[in-house]
Amino acid sequence: MRGARWLVDSLRAKLPFDKSLGQHFLVSDSIVERAVALGEVQPDDHVLEIGPGPGVLTEALLEVGCNVTAIEIDPIACEHLRGAFAPEIEEGRLNLLEGDALNVAWPTDLTKAVANIPYQISSPLVEHLTRYLRNPRTENIERAVLLVQEEFGERLVMEYESDVGSLGMTAALDWDCELEDKVAPHHFSPNPKVNSRYVTMEAHHEEWPCDVRLVRQMIHQAFAERRKKLRTTLKRSPKRINRVAQWHHARWKNAYAAHAEDERLEARPEEMELDDWISLAESFTKISVES
Repeated sequence: MRGARWLVDSLRAKLPFDKSLGQHFLVSDSIVERAVALGEVQPDDHVLEIGPGPGVLTEALLEVGCNVTAIEIDPIACEHLRGAFAPEIEEGRLNLLEGDALNVAWPTDLTKAVANIPYQISSPLVEHLTRYLRNPRTENIERAVLLVQEEFGERLVMEYESDVGSLGMTAALDWDCELEDKVAPHHFSPNPKVNSRYVTMEAHHEEWPCDVRLVRQMIHQAFAERRKKLRTTLKRSPKRINRVAQWHHARWKNAYAAHAEDERLEARPEEMELDDWISLAESFTKISVES
């Protein structure tokens, strides 16, 4: 292996730091190897990497013997990767896609995701992984390892009471999320101003008794005004309620009216556990069908 420092320095010679792309590259081989270990990557895996940059993590993943699809938005970094990993690309072990990971079509047979992601796409990337997981036309990404800003990681796993929000609550519908190793700024080039944290996401494949899209919309709407009681925030139907099969504004209005005396609507969103959201959505569904 050429190692993290060689790959980073090689790219740095061609590419000035672009703050807008969140380019903070890992230069510690042991921290990179930890990501591979947390991902439990095996030779028969097809691993997704977002924002490979110099290819530090790419190299470590390929050393395991797995296939890697890496999506990189920066054209200069892509040029660097095509040179540094020409044999692996030729062999078909590395599939390099140039473009925005949130817009580029992902392969349908991914099994893992391991990435040091740009902080600014952390939340939409979790949503993208969830949509991929639930897509019946794709294989299941059973495990994801993301290196994220520590504060984001705490909100994703809802580490503290103050971290409870729509991000962690909706993620819990599909993933068991855990905080892993803390990564200090000196492990990056250039150094970010905050600590980073590895987060693991394990797909749990729970089958819920109601449409999970309805639950998501209820959670997002309630936490958008988290200081208010559910009686107030859920009075109006979610803006995208029509995207949930068999749901529309009139059905929501009837379901809400039937819950006029429901004590659960006196709660604020952070007081609700995941099971409470499921129960409430199931109740809305059942009553609206009966009426």
